[in-house]
Amino acid sequence: GIAQGRDAGVASALGIGAGSILHTCAAALGLSAVLATSAFAFLAIKLLGGAYLVFLGIKMLLDRGKHLSFPSNFRRCTTFAAFRQGILTNILNPKVALFFLAFLPQFIDPASNIKVIAFLLLGFTFVTTGTIWCLILACFAATFSERLRSNEKVGQWLNRTVGALFVFLGTRLATAK
Repeated sequence: GIAQGRDAGVASALGIGAGSILHTCAAALGLSAVLATSAFAFLAIKLLGGAYLVFLGIKMLLDRGKHLSFPSNFRRCTTFAAFRQGILTNILNPKVALFFLAFLPQFIDPASNIKVIAFLLLGFTFVTTGTIWCLILACFAATFSERLRSNEKVGQWLNRTVGALFVFLGTRLATAK
């Protein structure tokens, strides 16, 4: 929302929501349990997610543009590209899968005959509220950034700050135990 405006922010928020739907379905069907019990699968997803964030961060740090923007491959983006990046960022974060696996079962009766349906209902409720929150943030960020886009120094500073943050988060994700 800050770099590309309201449309890209909304598309990205919807992509994050779509990624969360995939995590909900995977957790409900037990696929997240495989991720939680397979050290190799968890490590692979963790390293891919971390590498992706570091890649985005380095591209932002190296960007010589004077305006607030994402890496050059993102600059020519459509709303679909922002949506796709939202999904990728969410899916490649193994902590999201583990969150759904650890959080949702606490609210499901172990004796229930409809565990999968309960899991899906709780997951979709969480995804809905989370997506609404992300949409609010995207709209706020887009409105806030309209004032910043005209100032080249602020744009450069924010690019570098967000790039460094992405590198930090990617490195932290990849090295977390």
